Amino acid sequence: MRSYTLLAPAKINLYLEILGDRPDGYHELIMILQSIELADQIEVRANGTEKIRLFCPHPDVPLDESNLAYRAAKLMTENFPKVYANLGGMDITLDKRIPIAAGLAGGSTDAAAVLVGLDLLWQLGLTQPELQTLAAQLGSDVPFCIAGGTAIATGRGEKLDPIKDLDNLWIVLAKYRNIAVSTPWAYQTYRQQFKTNYLQENSDIQSRTSEIHSGPLVSAIVHKNPQKIGQLLYNDLEKVVLPEYESVAKLRNILAEAGGLGTMMSGSGPTVFTLCQSEAEAKQIRHQAESEIGDPTLDFWVTQLTNKGIQVVL
Repeated sequence: MRSYTLLAPAKINLYLEILGDRPDGYHELIMILQSIELADQIEVRANGTEKIRLFCPHPDVPLDESNLAYRAAKLMTENFPKVYANLGGMDITLDKRIPIAAGLAGGSTDAAAVLVGLDLLWQLGLTQPELQTLAAQLGSDVPFCIAGGTAIATGRGEKLDPIKDLDNLWIVLAKYRNIAVSTPWAYQTYRQQFKTNYLQENSDIQSRTSEIHSGPLVSAIVHKNPQKIGQLLYNDLEKVVLPEYESVAKLRNILAEAGGLGTMMSGSGPTVFTLCQSEAEAKQIRHQAESEIGDPTLDFWVTQLTNKGIQVVL
């Protein structure tokens, strides 16, 4: 049977600003997204049946339609019914290395890998924009995960403008195994607390978006100024997540005090990361934070930024 194995990198947010409400119920956002080398591995294999079958040994990964990878396969069968009828179903095997419910787009990048894998398996010859249009039907982060690298994301996160890749920095990531933050809860809570600050006019939203495109953080990324990038990290969702999750707030403070260029929570959390100039610095910060906290449920990863999205291994 034909098969493809793909690497699906996680992502972090270097910037996340909530501008206001959208008519579709989502939030109008400005984000700067960055791929990292921490990645899941996904195999997509023709199985000679009409079934979509999902396999993953991780006990917390659902194997039904609640899994984005499954929904990605389903979406492809619905969009290419003749090819599906001719070539049949597929087995999707997930090797989960990205922590679950961590604010690192683990589910989204798996879905992106399934779209790319089936495009190859079925020899559809889809372009990257065509894959990203399909990806946007699955979730706001999925289009970015297709291409990866460094990008400004606007709208609900699906409109992407690539900027100069940042692939020369390291990060240390930390997440409590027993803490998961609901992304819908985080955004809904932010709306409840800060809606009075929302921009109401579309012209104001467009103006703010333009400011970010030409703003200090994008300039620092383009000019590869690590110190400035670290100083300008920003995430609106910290305002609601950190007061609710005291251990995450404490973790953020300890990592920040340990050094590095800058520390922030990624997305809706609860993963916290510190941006570093070298692998040695990242490992030193990890060791210091690990020793100070001493909690066996706290996991750490040291990894590098990458300019790659979904990659074919075999």
